[in-house]
Amino acid sequence: MQLPNEFVTKYKKLMGAEADEFLSALAQSIYNGFRENPLKNGQPVATIEKATGKVPYVPTGYYGQVNGKSLDHVTGWVYSQEPSAMFVGEVVNPQAGERVLDLCAAPGGKTTHLIAKMNNQGLLVANEIFPKRAKILAENLERWGAKNAVVTSESPADLEKQFPQYFDRILVDAPCSGEGMFRKEPAGIEYWSPEYPAECANRQQKILASAMKMLKPGGTLVYSTCTFAPEEDEQNISWLLNNYPDLKLIPIEKASGMDDGRPEWADGNEELKKTVRLFPHHLKGEGHFIAKLVNGEPESTDKKRKKKNKRKKQSIVKPDKEQVKLFNQFITSVFPDYQPHQLILFGDQLYDLPLEEDKIEGLNVLRPGLHLGTFKKNRFEPALAWALASLPQEANQVIELSQEQWHQYVHGDVINIDADLPNGWYLLVCEEHTAGFGKLVGKTIKNFYPKGLRF
Repeated sequence: MQLPNEFVTKYKKLMGAEADEFLSALAQSIYNGFRENPLKNGQPVATIEKATGKVPYVPTGYYGQVNGKSLDHVTGWVYSQEPSAMFVGEVVNPQAGERVLDLCAAPGGKTTHLIAKMNNQGLLVANEIFPKRAKILAENLERWGAKNAVVTSESPADLEKQFPQYFDRILVDAPCSGEGMFRKEPAGIEYWSPEYPAECANRQQKILASAMKMLKPGGTLVYSTCTFAPEEDEQNISWLLNNYPDLKLIPIEKASGMDDGRPEWADGNEELKKTVRLFPHHLKGEGHFIAKLVNGEPESTDKKRKKKNKRKKQSIVKPDKEQVKLFNQFITSVFPDYQPHQLILFGDQLYDLPLEEDKIEGLNVLRPGLHLGTFKKNRFEPALAWALASLPQEANQVIELSQEQWHQYVHGDVINIDADLPNGWYLLVCEEHTAGFGKLVGKTIKNFYPKGLRF
């Protein structure tokens, strides 16, 4: 890997005696990692057995690679994530029942970590401004089994109008110059220039300004980047502290190999030592910077904040009586204890919305909660997302698949069984992994695994 001369010169000046060790680390091999999913039914033993070690600062984290076509990965029992990036979710540490915003969320590694820590209780709004990336984010959340997550694709400036002083915790994992990912994604070097970090810092400050308008008094803001650039790290936190005097830095408990932030790279404020830097020559992972702040701002009486949102509203559609009847027939036979928050329709798609209806009006929403299924002529077909968010013991009607049958299922094949069971919908389970839904007719399971996911 050929680093830009200006990059090498910059960090030799900044890092002094440790510069050579730092630059040498960027030429070494990356560390792969994955997290197990505590929302599922047990440990992904098959994947963990192939791990090369435990990530010491993340209870659910391991070093090693994940087979993307394995049962563990396809059913959301594991998520492949770079080890140092895992620490961000630990720092955010959201609690069950809180309102949480992941403002720059795609592809979803940190988002899945947050909803797992919340134990699928409360509300997580996961936002990604670019629609294609937001679609990937939604897919990853569905595979993970997220129930109380809403995926939006909005600019932070538009989102702030919808959620004034609304969230208990906000994560801004900011789009950055990506210096910490150079050895993982060398193509990023092509986009780097000496001016690029300052350009990114300007964009990051605008995102942070929007985040502050959505943060509750007493709420927690976590800011992270995957870059080494002081312009985007310590200097942005200095900017926050200077522009929002009620914000206070919270010390982050650092694991072995983690470094304090560098006050001398900003305005010299010793408080900046409470932030954390993850350097590849000190830790088994890529580069990261994380800061945690609490908002002590009193409740505002500013009339501008109380202004009604004048954006064009999109109407919320509820299922009609016939649709509710079809849905109730399904839950009576398969999930008798399921209690939805509120049922809404996007076209013919049924969702369980975990927040107030008015909060999604006028927003570009890709996933308004848990996708329950599709209404077709005189019938209801349950969605894969609902299966992946369920546990085997929650279902009345379950069919156990062998590994061979699971491979047939993800290939889209019809599955034959020997057991004498009543016709109808069943939750399909393989080695305690909920895999999807199938409709039993006689001794044949009709395959409803989505065509776009088959392999």
